[in-house]
Amino acid sequence: MNDLFFLFLILMSLTPALRQQILEARRAQIMRRLEQKRGSRVISLIHRQETVSLLGIGIHRYISIEDAEEVLRAIRLTDPACPIDMIVHTPGGLVLAAEQIAWALAQHPAKVTVFVPHYAMSGGTLLALAADEIVMDPFAVLGPVDPQIGQYAAASILAAVRRKGSGQVSDETLILADVAEKALGQVEHSVRQLLERKMPAAQAARVARLLTSGVWTHDHPLRVEDVRALGLPVLTDMPPEIYSLMALYPQPTRMRPSVEYVPLPYRSDRPAGKGQA
Repeated sequence: MNDLFFLFLILMSLTPALRQQILEARRAQIMRRLEQKRGSRVISLIHRQETVSLLGIGIHRYISIEDAEEVLRAIRLTDPACPIDMIVHTPGGLVLAAEQIAWALAQHPAKVTVFVPHYAMSGGTLLALAADEIVMDPFAVLGPVDPQIGQYAAASILAAVRRKGSGQVSDETLILADVAEKALGQVEHSVRQLLERKMPAAQAARVARLLTSGVWTHDHPLRVEDVRALGLPVLTDMPPEIYSLMALYPQPTRMRPSVEYVPLPYRSDRPAGKGQA
C-alpha cells in the first residue's frame, strides 16, 4: 500500500514537468512550420500569468533583462538576409530591456514583422514600433509608451508638481519629478528615432510626443484604426499558426473556468445580420 502511495506521489510530481515538455515540443513544431511557410526566423515573446509546481502559484511575467538576452541571442543566430517574425503578447516591462530588443530588431538588415495576436502594451508597443511591418488581429491593441516611475506615470508626477507648486511638495516628490522629466525625454527621444526610420521627421516627432507624454493613461488601448491613424504600417492578416501557438500558452488552471465554449469553428448556412431573425 505504501509503495503504491509513493508511486502515486512520484507520478504526481512528474506530471507537470512532462506536460510542460509536451507543450514546448508542440510550440516548437508550430513555430518551425511557420518559419518554413514564411521563410523566416520566428521569435516569440509571450507573457502570461503562469502556474508552477503543484501549488498553483501565479507568476506575473513581463519583459525582463533575461528576455532581452535571449532575443538578442536569437537575432545574432539569424543570417542578416533572413527575415525575422516576432510574436509579441505582453503587458510591457523594463524600459532598458524593451529598448535593447527594439534596437536589435530595427537594425536587422532583413525585413522584421511583429505579430500582435491580442495585446502588446508599453514595452511591447516599443517592439512593434521597431518593426518594418506590424500585423495585428483585428481586435488586438497596442498602448502608450509613457514611462512609469514606480507605481506612478512620469507625466502625472510632473503634473502634480505643477499644480501644487514646487514649494508645496516634499523633497522626495521633487526628486521623483526630476527623474520623471528625464525619463520622459529619454523615451520620447528613443521612440522618435525608431519612427524616423519609417516616416518624416516632423511626423515622427509628433507621434513620439503623443505616445510618450501621458496624453492617455498607460493602459489606454490603441486599436488597429488608431495605430493606422498614427501613420504606422498595420496589416490584419494574422497567420492561423499564431493562434494555434497562443493556445499552447494556457492561463492558470482554475476550479471553474471563467470562459467556456465548444472549441470548434461554427459556420452558418443562413447568414443573418444583427437584429435579424
